[in-house]
Amino acid sequence: MSSAAPALKRARPVIAIDGPAGAGKSTLAAHLARRFGFLNLETGAMYRALALKAIENDFDFSEEAPLVVLAARTRIMLEPQTEGNRVLLDGMDVSNRIRDKDVTAAASKISVHPHLRAWMVEQQRALGAAGGVVMEGRDIGTVVFPDAEVKIFLDAAPEVRGNRRYRQNSPAAPAITEESILRELKERDDRDRNRADSPLRPAADAVVLDSTTLSLEQVLEKAEAIVREHLAASA
Repeated sequence: MSSAAPALKRARPVIAIDGPAGAGKSTLAAHLARRFGFLNLETGAMYRALALKAIENDFDFSEEAPLVVLAARTRIMLEPQTEGNRVLLDGMDVSNRIRDKDVTAAASKISVHPHLRAWMVEQQRALGAAGGVVMEGRDIGTVVFPDAEVKIFLDAAPEVRGNRRYRQNSPAAPAITEESILRELKERDDRDRNRADSPLRPAADAVVLDSTTLSLEQVLEKAEAIVREHLAASA
């Protein structure tokens, strides 16, 4: 949790949740948003939406300049719902499509481009400027909202994250092995942690919550306590 006062006093806090792929950030963000009556703004969905548009228009994920041009003429909206966000890409609901494997892989690849990330950061700051939001991603507490009142870095061992994702996805895709999921997750970790722009790392004032040996209920309980502590201190 930040010990410094935010640059802009907000009536309600920004809760930043960062961490690697498969750590459970989306589950935690959705829970905290419901629990405290905040909006859940899943920034990863924005990258996925743009990645989907890049796929549909046959863009090369390694070429940044065309992607930045594409982003400039793209409209992405997040409409918070009771269960997750409704994601609109140029007015079309793509909430389900952006969860597909090809879009996930493409989002990871386009997210390494610094100018594209700068464009995304502008959009994300606008969405959360007034506070009263839970934002999850990989650089919320370090780049998007370095003045967030509450910062949580949710982590877990790669093997644990891979197993959780395998159990979550296996009924829908029985042909996918746990080994392949773990391999892809480690590759994603390597890209996220070693990219030149906004690498994945905990903010200096973040509370690191390692869920390797914790149940989901224990993670939610600990995170709730972190938020309650801030709300009580600022009341």
